[in-house]
Order: sequence, then structure tokens, then C-alpha cells
Amino acid sequence: MITAVVGRTFLKAYNQKYGKALTPKEFFDQEYFEIFFNHPKYMQWVTNSPFVQMKKGQKPHLLSTAERQEKLENLSIKINQEEADASFAIGFPASEAKSFASTSGLVSDLDIPSNEDEIYLSWIGSGLGLGVAGGYSILFDDPEITLQTFEGWKHYRKYLNEPALAKLRGNQVNSWNGQWVAYSLSADYRDDFTFGELTEEEIFKNDEKGAEVNTVAWSQLYFSLGNLNSEKPLTAYIYGHGQTNKTIGFIPFRLISGKKIREVYQKLFGEDYEIDRKDFESLFGIHIKRACELGSIGLSALRPSTLAKYMKNDKTLSFKKSQDTVTYKAYKTWLVAMLSKNKEEIIDYTQEVAKVILDYRRSGSGTGRKNHVEKELFGAFTKKKFIEALIVMIPDLEDKALATIKNLRDEVHLMTNEEFGYFATLLKFDYTFFEKQQ
Repeated sequence: MITAVVGRTFLKAYNQKYGKALTPKEFFDQEYFEIFFNHPKYMQWVTNSPFVQMKKGQKPHLLSTAERQEKLENLSIKINQEEADASFAIGFPASEAKSFASTSGLVSDLDIPSNEDEIYLSWIGSGLGLGVAGGYSILFDDPEITLQTFEGWKHYRKYLNEPALAKLRGNQVNSWNGQWVAYSLSADYRDDFTFGELTEEEIFKNDEKGAEVNTVAWSQLYFSLGNLNSEKPLTAYIYGHGQTNKTIGFIPFRLISGKKIREVYQKLFGEDYEIDRKDFESLFGIHIKRACELGSIGLSALRPSTLAKYMKNDKTLSFKKSQDTVTYKAYKTWLVAMLSKNKEEIIDYTQEVAKVILDYRRSGSGTGRKNHVEKELFGAFTKKKFIEALIVMIPDLEDKALATIKNLRDEVHLMTNEEFGYFATLLKFDYTFFEKQQ
């Protein structure tokens, strides 16, 4: 199972980095159990496992050290005496065929043998999943990423054991992993971070009702992983383990697209977005499930989730709030990146055209030209309708403006329908932006 594969990759890297030669069982007993389960608050809740099966009167947070050791021994007995199932081998099928649909992932009718090492490795791998918003986790079979994830375990355990954080919820290791990797690989990371600072970063939610780890947007995790190595090809297993398991499968991650976003932004605006990095990057990314349907996680999947509502109507940004300018820059960056994805040069063509259209509208009297631009031109969702709206404008244009619109007509004619959708939306945003600036 993939959890065991990732666990093996991690353990090999761990032993090499720390000069050890631990077996899967030794690592589980000495490290995993001690961090995850040998405390009043667990870091992970594995349904039906020995760690959550309580005798009469027992409660997890009231267990003694001896009782917790007994549960560790019960796990060892199961591993040695019983056929592996999902209750003590993470990611394996349920023990009964009728339960496969609700509790198992990647089930096969082939008889796949398992041994003690594989089962312990499945626990280790399960603890390395990176939880993201949308109810899914991501597993990378990569030594660097798994070691980076492991480094975060001690911090989550420290907070769970902190008396002043008694209301902090346990059993969220995967959510913590996602936040930790996104934060620790970002430009915002500091070695001396505090719980309060992580709360300000919205890694933790902390209020009068309690405290818990927020799930990170997959796009923020994506951009941070690109800081590790944007050139490296990565394939992730995307899944959800819970009362009902969900399996999406293996999805390639094209981290180079994060670099493309940064390059386009710098080209368009002549600056780096580090000062507003988190706010800016959080605008990108459709729902993780929709992103996976594209077949790979890259530039197309990074489409800002709120952009769709502007692409099939004449609705545009109001620019009444300062956040609208940040949103505009994110929209424009992605749209230009999509229009330039197969070109060496990054072209900001719509800016010039938007100014010509704005001058055309303002040089007329009454509301005729305003209505034509905003309803007929920006309300055109096909190339034919758009070109027809441009033709109406031509008799009222002269010299450079006339040449610009005639050239636009020719350019639109040669665009694919997909390119036209991006171009028309970008033109609408640029037009509104310049209108509000003047």
C-alpha cells in the first residue's frame, strides 16, 4: 500500500540523515508511538485500532503509562497473529468485503502479501500525509518532503502538551503537517516562531470555543513546495482517511508553474509579491478535487477560485476595497500566464487595448458608448459577438486607436475559444482598473 511505500522512503532517509539503522518496528516503538500516542492527547486517531479501543471505564486522556504500553503491545499482537486489515494496517482494506466501499482505498482482488515491516511502515507513512482544505490529504514519496514533515511532529506535540493550551484539539497531525510544510518552506519562516505568531498566520484557530489546526489551501502548500525545488517532477497520492475513505489516486504536480506565476507577476508589475505573499497566493487554486480532474496540478489548476464568476458575464471587480487591487493582480497574473504559457515572451497586450476602449467610451456623449462597451463588448461570450461589437466602434476611431482595434479584431479571430475566454476576461478587468484609476 502507498502508505507503506512512503513510510519506507522516509525511514531510509531518516536513518541516513541521523546515522541510525532502525527497523520499521524499532522506529515505531521508539519514535512514532512516543510522539503520537504515549501522551494524554493523541496526535492521530485511527478508527478501530488498538489505540482507540478502550476497555470499560477507559478514556484516552486518562490512560496511565502502563495502559498505553498495553495498547502498543496489543498492536504488536495483532500484527503478528492476524491478517492485515484497515484497523491496524493504515490504508489496507477493511476486514470484511462489504465494508470495502466505505473504509478502504485502492482495494484489489489480488492476494497481496504483507509482513510486519509493511504494517509498521503503513503507520509511519500515514503520519506523513499533508492535509489540505477540501477534506483530502497528499502523500509524496519523496525523501526531502517526508523529512521536512517529520521535523514538524515535535512542534505539534509540544503544543499539545503545553498546559496553557489545554483546549488545543488533538488528532490533527495531517492538518498540522500541511500547515507545517507550507510554513516551514515559505519566506515567512522563522526558527523562533511562537504559537501566537502561528495563530496570526491562521495556522491555528484559537477562540473562546477552543483551539485547532486550520487546514491549509493546497495552493499555499504548492507554492511552498516550489521553494524546495520547482524543477523536480513529483507525483502525489491524494486521499482521505476517515469514517468513509476517499481515494483520488496518483496526480503529477508541476511545481514549475509556481515559478511561472512569480515571473509573470514581476514582468507585469515590476515588483515581487513577497510583501503580500500569503494573501496573494491564497487567491489561487480551484477545489482540490476539481484540480485533480485536470489530470495534473499545474497552471490550469491554479486558476483563482473566485475568477469563474467573472468569466461568463459582464460582471467585473468594483475596486471599492483595497483587497480588490490584490485580487485584480492575481487574476491578471494567472490570465496572462495562461495566454503566454506556450510563448517565450510574456505579453501584456490587453493594457493598451483597455486604454483605447476607455478613451472611446469617454469621448462620446450620453450613455450609448458606455452601454455598448459594458454590455455588448464585455457581454460578448463568443468571438463572433465580440468582433461584431468591435466593428461598431471602428467608425468613431482614428489613427493609432483605429489601428489598435483593427489589430485586436484580427488577433481575436486567430485565438482559440479558450484563449478568447481568458483574453476577454482580462481585458474587462484592465478596462475597469484604468477607469477607477482616472
